[in-house]
Amino acid sequence: MPTAPLYLGLDLSTQSMSALVIDPISGDVVAQESVNFGQELPQYKAPSGFVQGALEGEVFSSPSMWLEALDLALEKLSAKVELKRIAAISGSGQQHASVYLNEQFQSRLAQLDTKQSLKANLENGFSRELSPIWMDNSTHTQCEDIATSMGGNEQVLAKTGSVMIERFTGAQIRKFFKQQPEAYAQTATIHLASSFCCSVMAGKNASIDYGDGAGMNLMNLDAQDWDADLLEATASQLAAKLPDLKPSNQAIGTIAPYFVEKYGFESGCMVYSFSGDNPNSLIGCGGAQAGTAVISLGTSDTFFAAMQQPLFDPQGFGHVFGNPAGGYMSLICFMNGSLMREKICQAFHYDWGQFSQALTNYNSEQVNIQLPWLNDEITPKTPKNQQAIEALTQAVIDNDPSIIRGFIEGQFINMYLQSQWMGESIARIIVTGGASKNTQLVQIIADIFQTPIDRLEVANSAALGAAMRACQAHTNSSWDKVTQKFVNFDNGSRCEPRAYDISKKIQEFKALR
Repeated sequence: MPTAPLYLGLDLSTQSMSALVIDPISGDVVAQESVNFGQELPQYKAPSGFVQGALEGEVFSSPSMWLEALDLALEKLSAKVELKRIAAISGSGQQHASVYLNEQFQSRLAQLDTKQSLKANLENGFSRELSPIWMDNSTHTQCEDIATSMGGNEQVLAKTGSVMIERFTGAQIRKFFKQQPEAYAQTATIHLASSFCCSVMAGKNASIDYGDGAGMNLMNLDAQDWDADLLEATASQLAAKLPDLKPSNQAIGTIAPYFVEKYGFESGCMVYSFSGDNPNSLIGCGGAQAGTAVISLGTSDTFFAAMQQPLFDPQGFGHVFGNPAGGYMSLICFMNGSLMREKICQAFHYDWGQFSQALTNYNSEQVNIQLPWLNDEITPKTPKNQQAIEALTQAVIDNDPSIIRGFIEGQFINMYLQSQWMGESIARIIVTGGASKNTQLVQIIADIFQTPIDRLEVANSAALGAAMRACQAHTNSSWDKVTQKFVNFDNGSRCEPRAYDISKKIQEFKALR
């Protein structure tokens, strides 16, 4: 009996490079590996996968580090599974991160030498050593420049599904163009993290997919192409430096010979367009179709869902991206996610078990809602709240852990309020990310949204979504079939909503603001 083909999903996240392999016959994840940047590549001095820039708000990562991690992840993976069985590959990249490449990059890409690492092969192909990533918020001036040129943020929102956002790629490109004009002039190609990694795997320049391209403030959602007015407002000759925009199931080509010779892939292994981590997570969490929302509880928290029509957030905090399964997806990002929860634990000197116990010991009627902004927030855009910081400090002095539940309820009441513009009827929520293991936390979310919540068996939804996309594109299967096969939930882990006076709590929350 012939050996069944397998499908590989790669995920370049903020802190790691992961690889995950799925079997379409059994529906199982047959192998997965991860490379933690801080732990396994300490020479880059990026303990959490990024470094601070010289100017306030600047946050960068090293594409050379990503290349080293890709080699290491595939080396690890090859010890677990025969990579010649991989029929197709797709991938995921942290959204908004941009990579700047010179004229040498394409020729070096076409001639990768297996006697050298990917880093050594490509290290002279960059016009910019470091990549600004999604955490970089140093581009306020550039956002204002572009919005003014376009006649206001309302025009940008109508075209791209988002107002001008400091973290998005367009403003980052303009900052590079204005502040480093010589290096910009030497830039032949500007990739996203996703399309950069895809290019490396295929050995040639890859297109940018609609899902990730929509997170650049440069793509016209209606036309599904670069918007000429926005490109002109951003930087000179930008159109010539950007790859084409293509659907998420676009076949880029067969895998580069480097990976065939070095790791044992078959030469006919197909590479399909990579996308952003959020679009991939939408797929990997089973949210490809409207009616299911996904909440990812990570460094930042995100709320996203498939959309039948591209409705826009009138406040400008939410975003509309392309859905890899077709159509659109909404997304809202909250900076006060696990970073806020970690600050609370540190203040009380609690581990996660004690944190969970504090949520259990007090019910909603026993606590006062707290504003969740212990750090600067982007949804809504507001500086860290001094009143909340002082309340936490006093609660520690008084040994009053009831405040912990007040902060968590405030956190997800804010999420509830900020998601109302989407206009979608949500029958189920799926949670993923590290904090999704916390049953008490998930129960609070179910209560606030008054919606049943399921939790995924597989933690890395972005890598799983990428592998599922490779399988769907290669086999031309329906999304329903692919989702049913690969998206599994923890048995008995569903949280059903309990009685919760959301109207009263919203009033308390708004009164604090």
